[in-house]
Amino acid sequence: MGELAGLTVSEARARLRRGEITAREITEDCLAEIEKAAPLGAFVEVTAEKARAMAEAADARLASEGEDAPSMCGIPVGIKDLFCVEGVRTQAASKILEGFRPPYESTVTAKLWQAGAVMLGKLNMDEFAMGSSNETSYFGPAVNPWRAEGDARPLTPGGSSGGSASAVAARLCLAATGTDTGGSIRQPAAFTGIVGLKPTYGRVSRWGIVAFASSLDQAGPMTRSVRDAAIMLQAMAGEDPKDSTSAPHPVPDFEAMLTGDIRGRRIGIPREYRVEGMPAEIEALWQAGIDMLKDAGAEIVDISLPHTKYALPAYYVIAPAEASSNLARYDGVRYGYRAKLAPGDGIVEMYEKTRAEGFGDEVKRRVMIGTYVLSAGYYDAYYNRARKVRTLIRQDFEQSFASGIDAILTPATPSAAFALGEKGKGDPVEMYLNDIFTVPVNLAGLPGISVPAGRDEKGLPLGLQLIGRPWEEGELMNVALALEERAGFDAAPTPWWKG
Repeated sequence: MGELAGLTVSEARARLRRGEITAREITEDCLAEIEKAAPLGAFVEVTAEKARAMAEAADARLASEGEDAPSMCGIPVGIKDLFCVEGVRTQAASKILEGFRPPYESTVTAKLWQAGAVMLGKLNMDEFAMGSSNETSYFGPAVNPWRAEGDARPLTPGGSSGGSASAVAARLCLAATGTDTGGSIRQPAAFTGIVGLKPTYGRVSRWGIVAFASSLDQAGPMTRSVRDAAIMLQAMAGEDPKDSTSAPHPVPDFEAMLTGDIRGRRIGIPREYRVEGMPAEIEALWQAGIDMLKDAGAEIVDISLPHTKYALPAYYVIAPAEASSNLARYDGVRYGYRAKLAPGDGIVEMYEKTRAEGFGDEVKRRVMIGTYVLSAGYYDAYYNRARKVRTLIRQDFEQSFASGIDAILTPATPSAAFALGEKGKGDPVEMYLNDIFTVPVNLAGLPGISVPAGRDEKGLPLGLQLIGRPWEEGELMNVALALEERAGFDAAPTPWWKG
């Protein structure tokens, strides 16, 4: 068991179309693997019967449509617990949404089901996507399937899409959805040795996705190869009249753009990403990536993104401000958790007790910061100033691309995966620093992708990040393919969770 669950999307598509295997067989294999993987905490809800029914429908469609069936037809996927799926518990890993079953479908999941994908269940995450280690989840942490050599301590899979990363890396599903507000697809992808793509802001609809920070959130695919990311993004992307921030850009055939030929492409190397205290192995990996792209025929160009150093503080003003506004709707009145009230308590007490009991510590911290920076006396001093800095960061990228740069190569994370409980207990800023290389991409609304490119001295995966021009995900993934081919990362974690 596990052979079919270990296929990539493109491999499964080919075998499904040739009639060698069925969607039902892959689905049953994935469900069996999920059952053995309870120690990973990746899935918070398994929708086995729904999966079987969807697999049967996919097999019928493959039989009737053959080669004309969509590329995702019959492919079992996991769905981050941020995406509303009609009738399926959706909690954003928070107590305050306890028992919530949406009466509607998110646009992303609706598009995946239209393409014939099979839903295995909902995946663990940081509460309301606020975290970099999947430790803020109401359901408990997800665990990285990788272990450091000679060390049995459980490691973080990253966050907030930690369950998605863990499930894909552990071969529990062939692909998964993630969301990225400040690095929540790319950082966990780097920590678990998979590919994670954050599309251009507006490329994928946000409708039906529980909001964290509306001007930063973007959904994307988490897969085991760049080709799989292209296939899945094709199914997820497109304008949506329900989401006013989704863009009217046509969706190209991303997979057809994957030639691996990047001769003559100009790759920017930003000097500001060489941060003080960067581990030698991250520096070495970055240099190896530069050499790989040079070997592929790309021209390497040193560039400057001077406002990079302001990205993290600007992000941690803007994101909490938007979160405090978005999370005001969770009050115990209409749905989700409601606190027990004492005699004489009124509506104000209900709001206060429900929110105090329903939100976790990190969410409460960010809501309070956000409320503070939006308050009358501090709006200009913090929020408006952060918005101005955001504009400068975006202009830095625009100027680089205007000078002829096709993509930018940086590290994805400042380290390999760390142990659960190791960071952020006394000082939350220690955890926030994990997003140092990924946050600028969200502030600028650009596409970014993390590609597994090597391992550290303890055998843990390390990723490199490529940043692309807006709306040019196809070109970005083509550069990523060239990097992937030369890195040759094909390692998989030892399945210790099977006992």
